[in-house]
Amino acid sequence: MIRTTSLKATELGTQPIRHLLFKYAMPAIIAMTASSLYNIVDSIFIGHGCGPLALSGLTVAKPMMDICAAFGSFVGVGASTLVAIFLGEKNYDNAGRTLGNVIVLNIILGTVVMAVGLVWLDPILRAFGGSADTIPYARDYMEIILYGNIITHIYFGLNNMLRSMGHPKTSMAATIVAVTANIVLDPVFIFAFGMGVRGAALATVISQLIAVVWQFVIFCNPHELIHFRKGIWRLDRQITLRSFAIGASPFLMNIAHCLVVIIINRQLVRFGGDMALAAYGVINRFIFVFAMIVMGLNQGMQPIVGYNYGARQYPRMLRAFRLTAFCASVVMGVVFVLGVCTPEWMIRVFTHDAALIAASVTPMRILCCSMWLVGFQMVTGNFFTSIGMAGKAIFLSLTRQVLYLIPLTLLLPALFADPLAGVWWSLPVSDTLAALTAAVILWLTLPKFKLAHSE
Repeated sequence: MIRTTSLKATELGTQPIRHLLFKYAMPAIIAMTASSLYNIVDSIFIGHGCGPLALSGLTVAKPMMDICAAFGSFVGVGASTLVAIFLGEKNYDNAGRTLGNVIVLNIILGTVVMAVGLVWLDPILRAFGGSADTIPYARDYMEIILYGNIITHIYFGLNNMLRSMGHPKTSMAATIVAVTANIVLDPVFIFAFGMGVRGAALATVISQLIAVVWQFVIFCNPHELIHFRKGIWRLDRQITLRSFAIGASPFLMNIAHCLVVIIINRQLVRFGGDMALAAYGVINRFIFVFAMIVMGLNQGMQPIVGYNYGARQYPRMLRAFRLTAFCASVVMGVVFVLGVCTPEWMIRVFTHDAALIAASVTPMRILCCSMWLVGFQMVTGNFFTSIGMAGKAIFLSLTRQVLYLIPLTLLLPALFADPLAGVWWSLPVSDTLAALTAAVILWLTLPKFKLAHSE
């Protein structure tokens, strides 16, 4: 009666890989696309209702939101990967205790991040490239987001757990619940109540709270192998350390991304002003839609790869990786085509401001010219995370952001007649170098799995 999760997880080691990836990735893709949709809806409502400076304010606030997400992924991604490995090893007791650790750790880290963020909010936003005109919008948005930070952490953590337990459709449904609530609440708070960007933030937090309540109902079901029960709430040192070790890769990737965005924001404001910052925000939101599809593919791949790695079924693990990498490359290839060939059409979705459109067209072509390589790089980094190879995952997470992008963002403006062009070109050059690095690391690692399988 209590083996529902066990039976669902067992198929990860027996069903055809193509079928499994479709079954697990499609709900994740739908969920991630829906999630990106409500970020876009926020931008559309704010862009049309509050103006270009409000969009610039959201761009300033984004690194801080990424930092909040980084601490959430530190727990959620690591713990959900660990659950998939435990299920592959048939270690159901540890899988259950990991669920309790997810809740406790998210409450602790969520509270700390909220407190630190609220105390030093204005200095942080200034460091992220905010100006006297954009900081008020960024502050209004982030105050609400920070107050709801614990809710956000728990929401993403439990969704990751649902996928690893063999419930990808339930995870998708939780996201769609949050997205639908956000889309409904956005115009109510922004326009009807006249709350502006604060209304957009409040709609986001309330929508996630609704999803968390539903997730708690699911995890209170005693018919699930992994559910809320006595004995799982005390932090387990080994589980916590392993979760952090695995989660360190997405955590450091997000932190590095925040650092990069801070530097890029400051360089854009320095060489192009607030309009260049708003253009960067618009382009990022366009790319974000497709990147979320790739993240959905990664989330679908994660339990398949993790389970088969734990079960030592390495050929199945590698087939899942190859198929995911191919699909991700196709998705980001679409970004390349749309961004290079039809940039103005894409930009008009977010704004009708003629000056902002003019400032965004050329940068979108530049940023999208390397997108066909990004899908492979994203999947390769996630592959190493999914099998617990924290060192390789961390290295690949940091190559694009720290090893390549930060130096190039600082150096290339000096090499261009227009320094702003140098800032834009630093992004595709870094993408290309990071993809080549991922290919080399993968080429050096794959023979080890083939040798282990033959033995």
